[in-house]
Amino acid sequence: MSGAVIDDGVVLHFGDPVREQRALAAGRAAAPLADRAVIAVRGEDRLTWLDSITSQSVSTLAAGESTELLVLTPQGHIEHAAAVLEDGETTWLITDAADAPGLAKWLTMMRFRSRVEVAERTDLVVVGFVPDGTAAEAIVPLAQGRVWRDPWAGVSAGGWQYAQTDEHPGADRAWCEAILDRNEASASDVFAGAEPAGTAASEALRIAAWRPRWAGEVDEKAIPHEADWLRSAVHLNKGCYRGQETVAKVHNLGHPPRRMVMLHLDGSESTLPVRGAPVFDGDREAGRITSVARHHELGPIALAIVSRRTAADAVLVVDADGTRVAASQEVIVPADAGATAEIPRITRLSRRPLAE
Repeated sequence: MSGAVIDDGVVLHFGDPVREQRALAAGRAAAPLADRAVIAVRGEDRLTWLDSITSQSVSTLAAGESTELLVLTPQGHIEHAAAVLEDGETTWLITDAADAPGLAKWLTMMRFRSRVEVAERTDLVVVGFVPDGTAAEAIVPLAQGRVWRDPWAGVSAGGWQYAQTDEHPGADRAWCEAILDRNEASASDVFAGAEPAGTAASEALRIAAWRPRWAGEVDEKAIPHEADWLRSAVHLNKGCYRGQETVAKVHNLGHPPRRMVMLHLDGSESTLPVRGAPVFDGDREAGRITSVARHHELGPIALAIVSRRTAADAVLVVDADGTRVAASQEVIVPADAGATAEIPRITRLSRRPLAE
């Protein structure tokens, strides 16, 4: 479309990112998500198989239901992440585009004798929108039932929320992603009843909702706890899976070594930091920016992963291309997150009184 700003095939905006963001939040706009990819999992064992190798309980997922899952390393670090939609015949996985080849390869390697088929579907595209608006009316009929509803609006069954707030911003995140046929879903079809919006708009809404994403908040050290991802992507009471020992150990007995915060950035500077920009607590590097955007109401905001020992009231500074930008933090994962099990402490033998 005329006026669109595109980066590596992804439409950042169509000329007016602030207006697009307001329209997207109000349900009038839809965002083509070229930074997403689709994997189809078919076969009669698909749900029990996915249940056995991922963090989420999906064995009883009914047609039309949505959730999300993580694939962890044996040490409990996040390796892959995917939105999950079941339609009764196929389990659809929506992933970040850069994660799709690795996830599809890993799933294929893990089939063994399970009756499943895994396929990347490059013939399909993903469009994001807010339900109950004119955008939904235009897009849902094209999706043929393939509409994933983000579970971030609440704590999923078997999940756990670390954020200590009565008004979680994620509660207002009514977000859907439709899977459409690439050839049939031309721009004129998709946007016949919806305004177009770029990923600058969808990302700003995601960050404001404290919603983690593989392409943003995941690095080689990431564990689900530090991004509050137990809220929607981990079932704490399901059967064994790779990485479960670390999930249980940190949740029940320890604390995640890092924690996610939302930063309100000083808006007097026109430069926004990029992903990976260092965050300083005084002279000490406390962490890194993971996602950043300009929100239509909140102004410049970012998600960052900082060390657990960073004080909750510390005024942080972000390095934005050589410019120091002040940042006030909003705690998402508190420093004392985890250690939820009430396990009785046994007094050490050396400290017990001697029997008379």
